[in-house]
Amino acid sequence: MVDLPLLLAFLAAASVLTITPGVDTAMVLRAATFHGRRAAVLASIGIGLGCLFWGAGVSLGLGAVLRASELAYMIVKFAGAAYLLWLGVKLLRNPRSLAKGEPGSTATSGGWDAFWRGFLTNLLNPKIGVFYITFLPQFVPAGAGVAGYSFGLTCLHVVLSLAWFAALIAATVPLGRVLRGPKAVRTLDRLTGVVFVAFGLKLATSSAH
Repeated sequence: MVDLPLLLAFLAAASVLTITPGVDTAMVLRAATFHGRRAAVLASIGIGLGCLFWGAGVSLGLGAVLRASELAYMIVKFAGAAYLLWLGVKLLRNPRSLAKGEPGSTATSGGWDAFWRGFLTNLLNPKIGVFYITFLPQFVPAGAGVAGYSFGLTCLHVVLSLAWFAALIAATVPLGRVLRGPKAVRTLDRLTGVVFVAFGLKLATSSAH
């Protein structure tokens, strides 16, 4: 059962949330700028997969457990915050002077690093689970199965996110040729580090409600 007006309302709300700048956007933009299209695509897939894990968890009732258990929420929250802070501080303390893959660069990690960063950043963020469990039911039509329909909405949200990331990648990759100079690389690494630290602190000080 599909309620078209309700579905369109969800698509509109999810689209606004998708294009709102955040740590996911910063991660994809950095991957596209410094590592190219492949790394940015893998980062996007990792982000989407992390969201799907939370969507599946919410559908299976894990989101309700997370919302009800202060201890479980705190454990996942601080793990996610620590991970973001580690990424951010690492970029602030050791910004690169060359983009990976550029001549003279000694870095060896590839696009799969971007995938795992995207995946773990979302998997270790309990706010996504709490968001899904509070946001998605508003768009489930009366009479529809809440678990299955909610997961379907999660899939739509992930598709919207991937489409947005694809547009960002298409616009950013050509700029990478300009932004791979030593000064630009160091500056953008530090800016990305600030974003990660800020979101890490925000997650650490957030509540489940």
